[in-house]
Amino acid sequence: MEKTPFVTLEQVQEIVKTHPTPFHIYDEKAIRENARRVKAAFAWNPNFKEYFAVKATPTPRLLQILKEEGFGVDCSSYTELLMSKAVGFAGQDIMFSSNVTPAEDFQLAAELGAIVNFDDITHIDFYEKLAPFAETMSCRYNPGGEFVLDNQFMDTPQEAKYGMTRPQMTEAFRKLQAKGVKRFGIHAFLASNTTENGYYPALARILFQTAVELHQETGAEIAFVNLSGGVGIPYRPDQQPSDILAIGEGVRQAYEEVLVPAGLGDVAIYTEMGRFILGPYGMLITQCTHHKHTHKEYAGCDACAANLMRPAMYGAYHHITVLGKESAPHDHIYDITGGLCENNDKFAIDRALPEIAIGDYLAIHDTGAHGFSMGYNYNGKLRSAELLLCEDGTVELIRRAETPQDYFATFDFTHLFD
Repeated sequence: MEKTPFVTLEQVQEIVKTHPTPFHIYDEKAIRENARRVKAAFAWNPNFKEYFAVKATPTPRLLQILKEEGFGVDCSSYTELLMSKAVGFAGQDIMFSSNVTPAEDFQLAAELGAIVNFDDITHIDFYEKLAPFAETMSCRYNPGGEFVLDNQFMDTPQEAKYGMTRPQMTEAFRKLQAKGVKRFGIHAFLASNTTENGYYPALARILFQTAVELHQETGAEIAFVNLSGGVGIPYRPDQQPSDILAIGEGVRQAYEEVLVPAGLGDVAIYTEMGRFILGPYGMLITQCTHHKHTHKEYAGCDACAANLMRPAMYGAYHHITVLGKESAPHDHIYDITGGLCENNDKFAIDRALPEIAIGDYLAIHDTGAHGFSMGYNYNGKLRSAELLLCEDGTVELIRRAETPQDYFATFDFTHLFD
């Protein structure tokens, strides 16, 4: 699969007259089209809802676009709850899924009327001291063991810190019933960034069977099953993308085979995707500012790991296009680096690319999720601006770049002058 930037060199040359590099930019038209594909894939379920994982891209303007497309939000912290409230999300359009949860986070979630998704059975007693129980609440399930799909190892849930054991799920439901909870949700996350179309259907079967068992054991009304996230994107050009329509159909088949015969044919399906919703529709645009010729060939950029942490943190692959040289031969081998005092501050290692001249603009693909959001200020580096390529072709500043004044704003210098 060829990866084509959604902005051209000419567009970037015009943008930088107002917004210097580096910056993240997002494609509104593609975001909306993808949101509609997701809804179409699950349209067979009348109460389907996607709760976008705010952690992936906590940018209010983008949340507003997704709200307009009928999405809810999945929040995991106090600040994400506040942001979602500011954008206009309220009540059961907010899912609150967190772990090691502070008291004030639970309290705000309750004030907003969010659906609280308990990660740990001990959180139930903790929560009782903070806020009243709602009629609809959820529990997060961890089946343990290893998760294998079509004889392929996917992940090890038993090593994950999230969720309750199977016996704890039954106990949690009974505890919550005793506290007045009427309707229940079941949630789980078993694999990350998989493009296997069978992942959601396999997870759905596990959760649907668990829902049937819990209903039979406790008599609880199962209001929804939340498949959470994990649906991935093809970071590499040779990867096949997930087929969301096929995924939705696979979940439908599991629903018809497991839930419907058990009399649970009115259960809503929820998802909490982040990467699949926005990942491919964001790019980091950076300019080559230096060359270094030592034991290797380096192309140094004005962006660094503070702008995109995934390659440095995970060794993650992000495709790179040298804008204006899309058709040129990839006959040079570079490490593409930033300016942090860390040797892992590299966007690519030994990457074959066209010859890069100082002043060239590079588009680093698939940064729409877990890109800007993982930024930090090591070395006093400042986080970049975020821009939106609007449907009408104009460009909107949706987050300004940080300034040194922002960096120093949290310090108290008064003691230096005593």
